[in-house]
Amino acid sequence: MLRLLSLRSLASLVLAVVAASTAPAAAPRPMRIRDIAEIQGVRENQLLGYGLVVGLQGTGDRQQTYFTVQTLANTLQRLGVQIPAGSAVVKNVAAVMVTAQLPAFAEAGMKLDVTVSSIGDAKSIEGGVLLLTALRGADGQVYAEAQGALTTGGYSEGVNGNLRAVNYPTVGRVPDGGMIERAVSIDLRNLRTVSFLLRNSDFTAARDVAEAINRDFGHEVADAVDSRHIDVDVLRANMPSIPRLISRVQGLTVQVTAPAHVIINERTGTIVLGGDVTLSAVSILHGGLQIQVDTVFTTSQPGPFSSGTTVTVPNTQVSVEDKQARSIHLANGADVDELVKGLHVIGATAHDIVAILQAIKAAGGLQAELEVI
Repeated sequence: MLRLLSLRSLASLVLAVVAASTAPAAAPRPMRIRDIAEIQGVRENQLLGYGLVVGLQGTGDRQQTYFTVQTLANTLQRLGVQIPAGSAVVKNVAAVMVTAQLPAFAEAGMKLDVTVSSIGDAKSIEGGVLLLTALRGADGQVYAEAQGALTTGGYSEGVNGNLRAVNYPTVGRVPDGGMIERAVSIDLRNLRTVSFLLRNSDFTAARDVAEAINRDFGHEVADAVDSRHIDVDVLRANMPSIPRLISRVQGLTVQVTAPAHVIINERTGTIVLGGDVTLSAVSILHGGLQIQVDTVFTTSQPGPFSSGTTVTVPNTQVSVEDKQARSIHLANGADVDELVKGLHVIGATAHDIVAILQAIKAAGGLQAELEVI
């Protein structure tokens, strides 16, 4: 038997030596305020509901999914049909959770899309119909009702254990399947201050946004409260309505320096580096240590006419290979392309690059915010 042990703590040795220098700042870019800020209090709200999908072709929940049977019995009881909960066969029925996003300024009668996800052991909800389901907000109040035929982006087919599944047949959508029953619109008429919130916290950007608004109106109407919050005085702005004020402010353009970000997903090995990410002078040493364990089983036979038994004895051989270290050197102010190309040259995998970037950041050589998700 051959076993290969990959010890990442031993397989990746990273040494980052950083020169005391500063990388050049990224050039600012013109952006509209609507693209970098949102209005305080104007947001979507999440809705959640529990319901049933019917009309499946034998791909629904199995008999041991008790909550599906109980829900079906309760639904039929409300419709005037009395059945024992234990007598229902639910192969054509699946219990689901229904989710939706309630948009800002939603009014009663508006429609919205809903997402339906199986919570039992159904094989597929393809071709099913969602029964009338109440969608509730975080406060427990019903804000919408959902019902309709499902559309799925996958399928599951097969017999006798030979199953082929494409994408996720247990998740579907009902386009325009939700109907808003309760209005959640915000009354803007009584506001004395309109607050804009930057999506990325930055004191310089907040100051620039406030100055751009004041220049456009010709006098002091906006004030940067902190690194994210900009207040606009409605009375000083002297606009016919608040929606016009918001539209005018959102259309203004400011020079914004985008923050340098490196996003790492350690679970999948995905790394996303912004184009403005730069490095100080860095030398990286990457070495590998591979441990291989070979186990060979030998059989020991007893002597002739003896009372002994046959014994299987494992013979284990351990070999350790310390690979030659490979290195790259990046000059001061190197960009992302140079870093990625260099890491590929030394044969670093996605998970190795995660460790390398974390070491460079800890040493102060990565001029960006490193975020691990």
